[in-house]
Amino acid sequence: MPDLSIGRLAKDAGVKVPTIRFYEQIGLMPTPARTQSERRIYGPSDIQRLRFIRHARQLGFEIKDIEALLGLADRPNLPCTEADRIAQVHLEAVDAKIAQLTLLRAELARMTTNCGLGLAADCKVIEVLSDHSQCGH
Repeated sequence: MPDLSIGRLAKDAGVKVPTIRFYEQIGLMPTPARTQSERRIYGPSDIQRLRFIRHARQLGFEIKDIEALLGLADRPNLPCTEADRIAQVHLEAVDAKIAQLTLLRAELARMTTNCGLGLAADCKVIEVLSDHSQCGH
């Protein structure tokens, strides 16, 4: 595969050009080689790394965790216990968010179920939002 421009890398990896520049700035992507005219050039390993980063971000991993995971990916002889730990911590955070969203959903359902659809003066949604003691949780 020939050297890629930043635009082609962005397209092939499914990200925007400013995203690539940002990842280079913060060290997730290595500083690219440059042509004599100072144009950035990339190769297949850059596509793979950028796709890794994009997928990790889609799964909600923090930048610091992605950095650690990339460090492990760059040193395949290391044990994967740290990768497992990072994923486990992230899973626990996702479970906590799901629990919080479940409570939020229940409260919103309760508020809207009890709404009389009459005047704003009698609106259960407004009443509950005005007085936290009326929340179900």
